[in-house]
Amino acid sequence: MSIPLGDATGPEPVDRAVGQRLRNLRRAKGLSLEAVASSTGLSIGFISQVERGMSSPSLRVLALLADTLQIGIGGLFEPILQEPEPDPIVVFRKDRPELQLWRTGITKQLLTPPGGTQGMSLFHMVLRPGASTGDELFSHDGEEAGLVLEGRLTLVVEARTLQLSEGDSFRFESRRPHRFGNPGTRAQTIVLWVNVLGSSKHRTP
Repeated sequence: MSIPLGDATGPEPVDRAVGQRLRNLRRAKGLSLEAVASSTGLSIGFISQVERGMSSPSLRVLALLADTLQIGIGGLFEPILQEPEPDPIVVFRKDRPELQLWRTGITKQLLTPPGGTQGMSLFHMVLRPGASTGDELFSHDGEEAGLVLEGRLTLVVEARTLQLSEGDSFRFESRRPHRFGNPGTRAQTIVLWVNVLGSSKHRTP
């Protein structure tokens, strides 16, 4: 099963699918809502709403939850293959799991095969015109890097605001507070984005 496409199913099924995935992962880890709330700084009520599909989590919220679940953002995706590959090496284009953050205008496709340690995840990220992670900076475990394939990207890391165009690339430690978005009003932005889990457990609520 994959997180369904927002354009195909509408926003509510997308929120329910994301919430169900988060709830299943939390229960598999044996964590209570109270424990997750304490770790992330999010309220129990909000986490419960996210799990029930009544609230759409932002990328910042997903990063916090993925940190607590110790899976990385890539662990929030599920493969769409009917028969799991015992030794997955390749992800064919037609089989890419997708997560659409429809409220923020960001769509992420997971390019790395499922399973393994989830230590590294490669994403194909599309940001619609004006899409962003929001005005609030966030941080999480690991390190990230990327290459702008199309369009423009505004990347804020701590006090620095960087304007990237097609062909520009970046790398920074994920524990450094950051945010990003598409500053354009007409064209989409496409980024090849890498997340690598690290040993740091620093989190910003």
